[in-house]
Amino acid sequence: MPRESGSRRGLPPVRKSLGQHFLEDRRILERIVDALAPSEQDTVIEIGPGRGSLSDVLAPRVSRLILVEYDRALAARLRERYAHDPMVSIVEGDVLDVAFAPLAGGAFKLIGNVPYYITTPILFHALEAPRASRVVLLVQREVADRIVAAPGSKTYGALSVNVQAVAHARIAFRVAPGSFNPPPKVESAVVVIEPRPDPIVAADDEASFRRFVQDAFSMRRKQLRRVVRAIASLDADRADEALAHASIAPAARPETLSPADFERLRRELFSRGS
Repeated sequence: MPRESGSRRGLPPVRKSLGQHFLEDRRILERIVDALAPSEQDTVIEIGPGRGSLSDVLAPRVSRLILVEYDRALAARLRERYAHDPMVSIVEGDVLDVAFAPLAGGAFKLIGNVPYYITTPILFHALEAPRASRVVLLVQREVADRIVAAPGSKTYGALSVNVQAVAHARIAFRVAPGSFNPPPKVESAVVVIEPRPDPIVAADDEASFRRFVQDAFSMRRKQLRRVVRAIASLDADRADEALAHASIAPAARPETLSPADFERLRRELFSRGS
């Protein structure tokens, strides 16, 4: 069945409160879909399809497309647009309330132009197990830089560690503000995220790891000896002992630790009853 592009007339108004910036540059849209590397057998979930510009490029290239849209008017428009295509379904609701894997009913890929004001919660939600085989998100450039940052760099932080502990991430390309309607005030970037075959953190420990990393980076300029004492309520000798067992120098700072370093230290502090 041919997939209809739908009318562009009668568009709902832009809702600035939802951070809506619609990407309609066909060349960029096709590059985003290419980054997902979809196949005719894939189930794909799209976050925030908005006016359906990316959906129109995706639909002919996948087996099943699930659109998750929060804006009621846009969701209604999407239902009308794809009413005659049984392979496209629309879920109206908050993406943070949607369990992706059960919705897909099996293996899936995830894609979306993410509202910048809730990018981090959506990213963490997207990385919850069982994970998509590939995630492609259009995000603020600053966030993309943080996701892929290396230990010791200025942009390296809790987001970098938590993503890199369970996935490999790379920036595919950058997108200028002029490609959007209305244009955002910042540059954007497309980031590609794929689950690690050897995650540093076990699924059952991910919540604990995330809290530990975030607590540590709340004191990113402090030495690890002081960080450990504060987080684990240890005296100086026991803090130094835990750091030694984890092969981490007491004078090191959180911003220099790799994801593997954080996990060794977390296990030393909380799995061995320190």
